[in-house]
Amino acid sequence: MTNVNTEPIEAVLFDWGGTLATWHDIDLYAVWRSVAELIDDARADELAARLHTAESSVWRRSRDEHLSSTLDEVCLLADVVMTPAALAEYERQWHPHTELEPDAVQTLQDLRARDLKLGVLSNTIWSRRHHEEIFARDGVLDLLDGAVYTSEIPYSKPHPEAFLAAMKAVGATDPARCLYVGDRLFDDVWGAQNVGMRAAHIPHSAIPVEQIGHTEGTPDATIHRLSELPTLIDTWNQAAA
Repeated sequence: MTNVNTEPIEAVLFDWGGTLATWHDIDLYAVWRSVAELIDDARADELAARLHTAESSVWRRSRDEHLSSTLDEVCLLADVVMTPAALAEYERQWHPHTELEPDAVQTLQDLRARDLKLGVLSNTIWSRRHHEEIFARDGVLDLLDGAVYTSEIPYSKPHPEAFLAAMKAVGATDPARCLYVGDRLFDDVWGAQNVGMRAAHIPHSAIPVEQIGHTEGTPDATIHRLSELPTLIDTWNQAAA
């Protein structure tokens, strides 16, 4: 469905991976194999397989039941104790895959210049600390009015409560005045529209088949670069004036 409301947009909420951050195909087993070597090198293959299986299970649960998870839960399900050195290796392995889209910073600055509230809603097993370190590194932490990481709440996208939590985090009160921007037609578009938000789809990610949900929403707009957002919002807000 698409929304028929013509309310002006006052808040823009973003997905992170594949939207603000550039999409990368990730070999999750290889990531876990490098981590497992630092936990118990002699059993690295076994531990990596258990960690990979556990992570896959929580993402399936997110897709099917819209329930969130954490890195700690993944380790608990795998019956693996994460050491400080292993955690540092895990974050190092992911570091190259956290880079922002080239136009992300300028787009956020342009939207803030329009007095729009800005926020992030990310399905993630990572901690707030980890995300905020990444955002601070890239110079966008201070451009955000709020963020919701599903590792801190019971639900994941597309559950309505996840979107409403993100709206509240930036100080918005009316879903009809919010735009959600994401790369997934199920989690992002369908989920946002179900709470009355408008949704913009940025279709440049190769979503793994096992992460594609049961429904595809029809976006209110499709963009191919983040830099298209300010003009899109200007057009909508001028029409609402």
